[in-house]
Amino acid sequence: MPESVYSPGELLDLDRAHVWHPYGPMPGRTDPLIVESASGVRLRLAEPVHGQRELIDGMSSWWSAIHGYNHPVLNEAAHEQLGRMSHVMFGGLTHEPAVRLAAKLVEITPEPLQHVFLCDSGSVSVEVAVKMCLQYWRSVGRPQKQRLLTWRGGYHGDTWQPMSVCDPEGGMHELWSGVLPRQIFVGAPPMEFEESYAQELREAVARHADELAAVIVEPVVQGAGGMRFHSPSYLRVLREACDEHGVLLVFDEIATGFGRTGSLFAAEQAGVSPDVMCLGKALTGGYLSMAATLCTTRVAEGISRGKVPVLAHGPTFMGNPLASAVACASIDLLLAQDWQQEVKRLEAGLRDGLAAAAGLPGVRDVRVLGGIGVVQLDHEVNMAAATEAAVRQGVWMRPFRDLIYTMPPYVTGDEDLGRVCGAVIAAAAAG
Repeated sequence: MPESVYSPGELLDLDRAHVWHPYGPMPGRTDPLIVESASGVRLRLAEPVHGQRELIDGMSSWWSAIHGYNHPVLNEAAHEQLGRMSHVMFGGLTHEPAVRLAAKLVEITPEPLQHVFLCDSGSVSVEVAVKMCLQYWRSVGRPQKQRLLTWRGGYHGDTWQPMSVCDPEGGMHELWSGVLPRQIFVGAPPMEFEESYAQELREAVARHADELAAVIVEPVVQGAGGMRFHSPSYLRVLREACDEHGVLLVFDEIATGFGRTGSLFAAEQAGVSPDVMCLGKALTGGYLSMAATLCTTRVAEGISRGKVPVLAHGPTFMGNPLASAVACASIDLLLAQDWQQEVKRLEAGLRDGLAAAAGLPGVRDVRVLGGIGVVQLDHEVNMAAATEAAVRQGVWMRPFRDLIYTMPPYVTGDEDLGRVCGAVIAAAAAG
């Protein structure tokens, strides 16, 4: 590996002066850790921190690196595609990696999703989904249907329309209240099925049907809005209510897609399919930024019959060949193995390993689903103290709000998973 141009100290000085990190101030107030390489489930640091030179990644790099790092199959796919072309515009041109990826996504996602819009990031895929829904209703002569309904506790991204359907009070986008489009919110979904809440959903869809373009939710797991789980039965309730009242249904599977909850897509747990589905994060196995918005033929044909018969959206890197090739390889790699058994193994290990956290002072709840383990505190987490405690255990985590959680790569071995659980408990005790 070529030697760095800068010393670690110089890198941190430049980082502090010029680099704006996610959800942070400028300049930064705490120094990030410098990662010089990664392999398997380990991040190798430029210099030891709290006695640790390598950290087990408990976050899958924000839920995307499901196969770990430096995987030979994905490396080869990227290398082979680089020898052909790394990028070509998608307007008026096409290429085999993007076509193959679209066909794969149609094959593995629930019927009747048939059409694939390839875009840059998860947040953009939600933007595209909203645009699809709004344009569909305009195209079929019902332009008044322009609002969205969702439940509280959700998170759909940081661009404009996605922010409007994130939780308006407890979420990170509260700053934009009064500026964002005003959407319709019902209460957060309970973990277990409650008929009273199901009725609340039905009544909300019925009451606002004339103005609703779509209902958008994260199925089964609410991610960055609070890491909450809910009964899949609510998805069936929404599907039935949307069908009855002429409203489109959007599932944001950016965090839940590709096996994280124990099924390939969380929608499968309810036995229903949306009109529009958003995918991202694990799509390329964490190698490159890419997302996809899938829709039914009804939605696509409705837009195509409109006054403006095109979906007016076209990112520069749409359908990027390099990202498409790696995404195809990542999906093939996932499906070629017994990924369900691996996620079940993670789930069992997380349940056993995190059980002791329930007895810690300040812990409100411990919950596990598939490859997701969550310890919820009864107070705002001390991020610096919790992160340091995890690093001392040799594990990288990124707590937020009142949550210390892990979404490890599927290839995390049992011994490493035990260390991840120990780090979560240490972080909960410190935070």
